[in-house]
Amino acid sequence: MMADIFRKASRGFSPCLRRLSDFRVTKHAPESPSTSPLSEQASLYVHWPYCLRRCTYCNFNKYIPKGNNEEIMAKCLQMETETLLQLSQVSCITSVFFGGGTPSLAHPSTIAKILETVSKKVTLLDEAEVTLEVNPTPVGRAKLKDFHHAGVNRFSIGVQSLQDNDLKSLGRDHSSLEALQTLEEAKKLCPSSVSVDIMFGRPEQTVESWSSELSDMLSVCDDHVSLYQLTLERGTKLFKQVHGGQIHMPTEDTTAEMYQAARETLQQHGFQQYEVSNFARNNSESRHNLSYWKGEQYIGVGPGAHGRFVPLGEGGVAREARTQTLEPDVWIREVQQRGHGTRRRIQLGHLELLEEVLVMGMRMTKGINHKNWELFSPELSLHEIFGASLNFQELQQSGQLILDDRGLRCSWKGLALLDSILPILLVELDRQIFPKSAS
Repeated sequence: MMADIFRKASRGFSPCLRRLSDFRVTKHAPESPSTSPLSEQASLYVHWPYCLRRCTYCNFNKYIPKGNNEEIMAKCLQMETETLLQLSQVSCITSVFFGGGTPSLAHPSTIAKILETVSKKVTLLDEAEVTLEVNPTPVGRAKLKDFHHAGVNRFSIGVQSLQDNDLKSLGRDHSSLEALQTLEEAKKLCPSSVSVDIMFGRPEQTVESWSSELSDMLSVCDDHVSLYQLTLERGTKLFKQVHGGQIHMPTEDTTAEMYQAARETLQQHGFQQYEVSNFARNNSESRHNLSYWKGEQYIGVGPGAHGRFVPLGEGGVAREARTQTLEPDVWIREVQQRGHGTRRRIQLGHLELLEEVLVMGMRMTKGINHKNWELFSPELSLHEIFGASLNFQELQQSGQLILDDRGLRCSWKGLALLDSILPILLVELDRQIFPKSAS
């Protein structure tokens, strides 16, 4: 169990955390549906698995389409959405996020049909945030207006770099000029609701070149920026290139310096950091991603999508971690046969649920407030779990952690050291909760 906890904590800065990796769980005391936090609402993640080509660094669940099967994919996404909404028994969807893959390859009518399916089954709030990830190619840019008409009110633009040589080496299929043109068009359609993804720690990148590039980006971007450190993933082309000595990556010390430089630069431009990798100004935080970090329910639809919700529709009494079948063709067959492609479902015990709330909540600069923690742990407060721990007190005294009337959070310095802090917190949580949940 401890080895798995440390594995979870080590993923603190990985871009893969956007997709929310599964946690190993064991069954302890289940949640009661009547007390399940926010059981009447959820956010919805829809996975579009296709890309035109694979980036050199990417190990996400994505596929190069063999032919045009959008019609059947759209029908199956609608069908699975309807099935899982019914299974969850939620009455309200608070936000929708279309991710991938490259969801901007989908036809805008597909997006509209899925949103219509949601609206027919449950309440989709008028102010609900509906986000679409966009690859900033001419094709993606040309569809922006139609996506907006289909119901999208927030765009996430995968710029990644403003250096054309880097874009090429990373396997991206857009240029810096095309990215800027896409960004400008998106800002016209959804002012203050356009996020930019930009990557640091790229091959041969220096702190100086990164700082200059980020400043250029901030002069043209909208009100939200997501930073992602490039990580080497086994099985990718980049991994093989680096281990073959063809490409050299910045050192850990250099990437740490890049991260700190970015935080300072963003702050100087009026952006407030609200999560490890995310910065916003003018109240433009991603409400969808905040729902993950606050431990709220979410439903995952599409090949390889993950979800966390209580299946009240079949008498479920505890939140489940659910993963849909990865491979699109197999997923399609399963959805056609039984209405959904859920491949794995694991009931989360009390300890495992608290671990998730802790790991995700500590990513936010505001951390975990006492009221939200009490929703998940009415029997033990944050003070009771961590207050008497000597290791925790050392982190407080060193200025890395803060536990006060507002709740538990990292300091500015501590947030950059989250990878080393989380294992300590998880071990203490396990020590306090496990005897109670095993009884």
